[in-house]
Amino acid sequence: MDIVCVNLHKLHKNCCFLHRILYLCTRLTLIIEMELMQFSAVVLLTLLTLKLLLLPKKVAVNAVMDVARWMMVIGILLLDVQFLLQFKLGLRAMGVTQAVFLNLVLFIPSSWLVSLAMLYLQRQGRITMMEKVMGGIVWLLVLAMLGVAAIIDGQSLWSDTLELHRAEVVSSILYLIMQGYYTLKNIVTLRALHRTLQNYYDRDTDGMLCWMRMSSVVLMVMAIMVPLLMFVQSKGLALFAIIFFGGIFFLVDSFCSYVVSAAPMRIKEAEDNEEVVEHNEKSQRTYAAIEQWIANGGYRQNGLTMPAAAESIGMPRYALSAWLRQHDTTYANWMTDLRIEEAKCVIKEHPDWTNEAIANHCGFTDRSYFQRKFKEKTGITPSQYMQ
Repeated sequence: MDIVCVNLHKLHKNCCFLHRILYLCTRLTLIIEMELMQFSAVVLLTLLTLKLLLLPKKVAVNAVMDVARWMMVIGILLLDVQFLLQFKLGLRAMGVTQAVFLNLVLFIPSSWLVSLAMLYLQRQGRITMMEKVMGGIVWLLVLAMLGVAAIIDGQSLWSDTLELHRAEVVSSILYLIMQGYYTLKNIVTLRALHRTLQNYYDRDTDGMLCWMRMSSVVLMVMAIMVPLLMFVQSKGLALFAIIFFGGIFFLVDSFCSYVVSAAPMRIKEAEDNEEVVEHNEKSQRTYAAIEQWIANGGYRQNGLTMPAAAESIGMPRYALSAWLRQHDTTYANWMTDLRIEEAKCVIKEHPDWTNEAIANHCGFTDRSYFQRKFKEKTGITPSQYMQ
């Protein structure tokens, strides 16, 4: 019996030893994986910063785009510094509290600057003082809160203390509120921009604004992830890294593509048109010319902007815009409705025509766009309507 007890005791000690070995191996593997992710982040963010710095000279000529570009550069650079410090100091290996401390100190100004860059670009530089300083106020509050927590606990800044942990929870909530504020501002501005474009162009222009919507979502996800990371293990961190890398790359790459494209100029044209409309909205309006223009098929011209249509009709563009508002529609929707009705007539009169021929005749940009809009408006395809 004594021999059995001795053997069981030895077996227990061996099992405990093996358990410790497995724990240490697992811990070491996770640390190595974390360091690889942090190093990858440093490389990626450094390259993205260089991409922003090496944009063509024409970006610097436009004051709005240049200011937005530099805010984006500083924001991405702060993220780069954050991951570099995490990699060099090994804060994640020390504990979650230390890593989150650094995240909050650098993530907040980074998100603030990137969000402000997008808002600055959308508003053509017309942002309020509160929108400018909101992120800075939150950042200073967080710094003060973390500093006070580090002082009153009487321990090293690298220690896991209850006071510091609570301060980080409250700071994360403030970060979430700040990012929610900028996300809401971006959404409201994007809706106004969408309507402005709809009132100017005769086709869908969602492609110009899609990246801004997605970027707002990316920044909001980052803000949500920070408090969550205080309570998850390394597997959750790996998932965050994948989302983060993809999101930041999309944000910066889309920003660079946008500022060198013709989209900013097109949006500015539409906004200038909107300003003229608002200024002259109470002027005299004549609508008989619109009916005559429709009867003559003026809407069949491809790529017809609202000012061009107003000139073709023979009326001021503010009067045409007022007429559209009175009928509770946008210029793009109005043109689409006219062209769809024309397409219905063409299909009945010329059943042998191809969809491409019908699209060209009615003023649609291409066949696929015509088919998609026809299905949206009628619920069936052109082929089904023909039958």
